[in-house]
Amino acid sequence: MSDDTIRLVTLGRIFRRRWRLLAALAVVGALVGYGASLLFPPSYTTSASVLLPGQWEERELLTQAEIASSSEVVDRTADTLHWSGVNGTDLRDQVSAKATDGNIIKISGTAETPGRAQRLSDEVAQQFVTFAARIAGDNPDSESATGPDALRQKVVQTNRRISDLANAADPGQTVESVQARTELEKLRTALAEAMKKLDQADPAANKASMVVMGSAARPTGEAPPTRMQLIVAGALLSFLLAVIGHLAATRMNRRLRTEPEITAALGAALIGTVDVPGEGLAHGSEGGGPRAWIRRLLGIDTRWDMPTPRASGDEASRRTRFRRVCARIRNQVPAPRRLLVVVPDGDEIARRAADQLSAEATNDPLLRVADVSVDRPMVPDRDTESGVLVVLSAGSRTTGELTGIAGACKDAGHEVVGIVVADAVRARPARTSGRPPQPAAMAVGDNARGGSA
Repeated sequence: MSDDTIRLVTLGRIFRRRWRLLAALAVVGALVGYGASLLFPPSYTTSASVLLPGQWEERELLTQAEIASSSEVVDRTADTLHWSGVNGTDLRDQVSAKATDGNIIKISGTAETPGRAQRLSDEVAQQFVTFAARIAGDNPDSESATGPDALRQKVVQTNRRISDLANAADPGQTVESVQARTELEKLRTALAEAMKKLDQADPAANKASMVVMGSAARPTGEAPPTRMQLIVAGALLSFLLAVIGHLAATRMNRRLRTEPEITAALGAALIGTVDVPGEGLAHGSEGGGPRAWIRRLLGIDTRWDMPTPRASGDEASRRTRFRRVCARIRNQVPAPRRLLVVVPDGDEIARRAADQLSAEATNDPLLRVADVSVDRPMVPDRDTESGVLVVLSAGSRTTGELTGIAGACKDAGHEVVGIVVADAVRARPARTSGRPPQPAAMAVGDNARGGSA
């Protein structure tokens, strides 16, 4: 796993080199969102408001909101609407209620048409008011009427009886008659005060009946998520998933990029590095056919996680680096100087570097280029070669793949005597004419100059 920090330059590289793929995935996500909108028909939502006069605590308002969306209210609504194929269970997911400022319960209804949504909200609000009044005892037919209302009726009857007793008392001014009338008046006053306290203690007495504040407004637009929202969400989600996938691939990248890692995996010394023009490498190994054309169209035929190729010198300077590497090979390899040049299969940069090394070699040692598969590496058996020279590009292979190549070389009786790393660069116009291509097997001449690569 790569330990490199994901920086903005990494995101910029993804957008710059994979913008075609990201755009294509965004279009696919938009089509998926459009398909999802066809599976889920449009819906409409509207709300009806119910006013609760009087003093209400917050917890009481929350209780009333729960009552408004309760199964009892919704079932009564379904029975009143008589919609075909719709019962209370179906409506429970389409009805919601919440308490707002000003002692108002906002009841929302959702349906597949604006008219049904409006009618659903109005009916739920009406059923809520009726049911709440029944609970509070405002309905004279309810059993709760036998409580405080019955007591008030008894008090009225008692007051009438007191009046009758006062009138039947001796109208004279005797002490006994005055005391009797006084006691009766005290009893009347005590009953009046008791009923006043009872009214103050009864919450329903201080709160007037609930009021539906008009009919619900007819909805003019679809309820979210709308078709456009699904399309945009699908495109955005696909785009983000593609970017996250690229970043995850970067974190999980196990390809070796540095020279010490490459030499440690192959168990040999680095002879030098050479530069290979990166122009024309994008489609070299893809071949033809529809799949190759699609890969080129989407821009996925080249790796995006490699740094931008640096600018190099002209062709003469690049050939000088190749000649210096050849000289170091001649000084390091024992006689007879015949080497097998191993190139990982599919590494076009390394293949070009190996061909250029063979073209620059004259006389000694003799180089024979061989492509080796990294999945199941197989190296030709040793014949007259003095060892193996591995040519590869940086950041192209993992530790396991290079270890497999080194093991295949050992099984064939070869010793890895050196490594040449090829870097892709941006070529400048050549100052001198190039030599014509030569066969892959050439020799390093005595007039080759040595030097560091």
